[in-house]
Amino acid sequence: LCLTINGDSLAIVGENRKMLVFSMSEVPEMVRGKGVRLQRYKDGGVVDARTFAIDQGLTWQDTAERTFTRSKDELAEWVGARASAGRTVPKGFPRTGKFA
Repeated sequence: LCLTINGDSLAIVGENRKMLVFSMSEVPEMVRGKGVRLQRYKDGGVVDARTFAIDQGLTWQDTAERTFTRSKDELAEWVGARASAGRTVPKGFPRTGKFA
């Protein structure tokens, strides 16, 4: 997974439909050929991830192209430490598990 970083936070969704939000400062800069665990999974892996500015909130579109935005306070239950499991995605999140 390769992302352009736009903001100070990362939201990641797994195949298990769990989302985790954490600060980009928790992601260490790694040397070539190394990796870092972003989210813990029992089975499956990453479906999608998005970087964003936590003060502006997290935005996504559903399959009907409706736009949903969750503020910093509304995201509190999904905020956790990098490499933890996360919680079930919020209401209105697309079944595909993708932000756009």
